[in-house]
Amino acid sequence: MEKVTTEQRFREIIAGSKPTIAVFKTTWCKDCHFIDPFMPQIEEAYGDRLEFIHIDRDDLPDLCSELNILGIPSFIAFREGQELIRFVSKLRKTRDEIEQFLDRAVEVANAMNK
Repeated sequence: MEKVTTEQRFREIIAGSKPTIAVFKTTWCKDCHFIDPFMPQIEEAYGDRLEFIHIDRDDLPDLCSELNILGIPSFIAFREGQELIRFVSKLRKTRDEIEQFLDRAVEVANAMNK
């Protein structure tokens, strides 16, 4: 998962035709660390359909403010510069919930092709 540290790079990546999942986290967030052990497996499982990037909310506060990122970790799916769907909740996210969100993101992206 590429760590994005500039707004320019973020905008370049989300402008692509392959749906991109932006994962917003911080180093001090316990719920962010909770998902770390299984995220590489999820990324591998969805790698043929989705691109994954990681943004530290503390590195890009203006971008996070623009995107209304309040809770972390937050997941937002983008394609061709447009937000498709987001997964934000104040509760700890489970692997199953993340995979359900990713399945939905793939469905939304595919529906745009029709």
